[in-house]
Amino acid sequence: MMASHFWAALWVLTLGYAVVVAPQILVPRATGSLDAWLVSETAVAKQGILDNIGSAGAYAATAKPGIVVASPSTSDPDYYYTWTRDSALVFKTLVDMFKNGDSGLLNIIEEYIDAQAYIQTVSNPSGDLSGGSGLGEPKFNVDETAFTDSWGRPQRDGPALRATALVSFGQWLIDNGYTTYATNIVWPVVRNDLSYVAQYWNQTGFDLWEEVSGSSFFTVAAQHRALVEGSTFASQVGSSCSYCDSQAPQVLCFLQSFWTGSYILANFGGGRSGKDANTLLATIQTFDPEAGCDDTTFQPCSARALANHKVVTDSFRAIYPVNSGIAAGKAVSVGRYPEDTYYNGNPWYLCTLAAAEQLYDAIYTWNRIGSLTITSVSLGFFQDLYSSAATGTYSSSSDTYTSILSAVTAYADGYLSNVEQYAASNGSLFEQFSKSDGSQLSARDLTWSYAALLTANDRRNAIVPAPWGETSASSVPGQCQYTSDVGTFSSATNTAWPTTLTSRSGSGTTTTTSAKTTSTTAPCTTPTAVAVTFNVIATTVYGQNIKLAGSISELGSWSPSSAIALSSSLYTTSNPLWFVTVTLPVGTGFTYKYIQVASDGTITWESDPNLSYTVPTTCGTTAVTISDTWR
Repeated sequence: MMASHFWAALWVLTLGYAVVVAPQILVPRATGSLDAWLVSETAVAKQGILDNIGSAGAYAATAKPGIVVASPSTSDPDYYYTWTRDSALVFKTLVDMFKNGDSGLLNIIEEYIDAQAYIQTVSNPSGDLSGGSGLGEPKFNVDETAFTDSWGRPQRDGPALRATALVSFGQWLIDNGYTTYATNIVWPVVRNDLSYVAQYWNQTGFDLWEEVSGSSFFTVAAQHRALVEGSTFASQVGSSCSYCDSQAPQVLCFLQSFWTGSYILANFGGGRSGKDANTLLATIQTFDPEAGCDDTTFQPCSARALANHKVVTDSFRAIYPVNSGIAAGKAVSVGRYPEDTYYNGNPWYLCTLAAAEQLYDAIYTWNRIGSLTITSVSLGFFQDLYSSAATGTYSSSSDTYTSILSAVTAYADGYLSNVEQYAASNGSLFEQFSKSDGSQLSARDLTWSYAALLTANDRRNAIVPAPWGETSASSVPGQCQYTSDVGTFSSATNTAWPTTLTSRSGSGTTTTTSAKTTSTTAPCTTPTAVAVTFNVIATTVYGQNIKLAGSISELGSWSPSSAIALSSSLYTTSNPLWFVTVTLPVGTGFTYKYIQVASDGTITWESDPNLSYTVPTTCGTTAVTISDTWR
């Protein structure tokens, strides 16, 4: 039996917080080479992911459909396997892209769910499905057979992350009238993973770097989120998850023990300092856009998470030659942990991108709640960026808020600029880049690196994931009880997807999306740009006009004076349609709103929240239409 967490000290905590909701403000961002690079790199990243997914992917022809290959590299190192953890994180990214309008991803998402339903049944060195222990097996061969060589097992983050990815798609099914498929196909797979988390969270395992056996902050944070959102999903499909409800508060209670007072301890066990990008990755993975800056779940803008960001990133300033001379408060290249010796210890793309993404998450939240708070815990982080920072709460209407937000934005962009600097000229991202000269090292075309680039870019454009229920699950019990609960394990055999699914847009219109198909087509070329037509139903009076403003330069960078005018040539009383077509680079993610301009120039913005969209990179797609209704 694995060692229990019971040895950890019991904590008695009384925590409170308040969130003040205020209108969102937008701080203009200067455009430049980074913006241009991101336009092309997001297209490269998406294609890089698809190339590594079987069996249609260019580098994954021998993998089963829906199987994510970690990297095409087969030697020095051999990453031609599928990891449950990596696959789940990648597909959570793809599901979010699908929900934001990239309908071409539907079939591959269904194939992933089918593949995971089967893999759950494969007996392996960690165990099998009957008692759940086999779900802790970290990786499999790409033909869906068990990997039987020596490895760091079990790893307990995979089931939690997979549950999160599948719940996200299951909720899309429910929202679009397909509760039957969420119930019969998605829920049985999710139920197995939630049962595993509830039963085994209180036992040690290997961390996400597969090196430390103990208790990992990343794993525990992911487990708490999965239990919370899993319980909600269960009720949505007419079931229940009592074991989720009983264990989630205790997992959260244990999570508090990782806080050292100045940074988050990455692992109990391993004999290292505990300063580790594991904690940055956990913070962005459990980001809830409705949670505010809650310390209990270490939300990205919380005092704890910001203090930890400084400690972790600062730990790499002096040890990497590529960071030489970079002052505090300026972005550096970030590795896994300062004691790392794998490939002699280097920066990782996904770790550097995580440092940026946490800051973009924080910016989004500050704008949403209309203020930011500096405490004694986070003061050091802010002083690095704004020397006159002092403890207190600053309203979004204040000059101090604007100055700090601009500094944090520049800081976040600096991490992306480092990735741009050390990416290959064709946009390829390996696992690592040399700490000495920035050359790419280790596994090429790492799938997780590409997913990290896409999520960081989305957060930069204020495109955020759906909330997972943090606001109703952040109360820490007065005393931790290191328990477990037993759920249900059974084969999820139903994978009978329909041939088409229909997406309901916010305007009430529907778009039919092709799913499974047996037909084949000749190869086609992925375009560099797509003609995006914006349709909005907006009733106006004579003299009023409708314009389109957004977060990218093609839509005026949120400036009303640069907003795009829509045409009313098809406007009728029964169909008050305004429209415009804008050509946008493929892969571009952005947020937008419509504005009404009166005859005297008075501007009225439609109501929150901002709308979001990602221009598809689907082969052969040259034109798409977005249909909205004025809010």
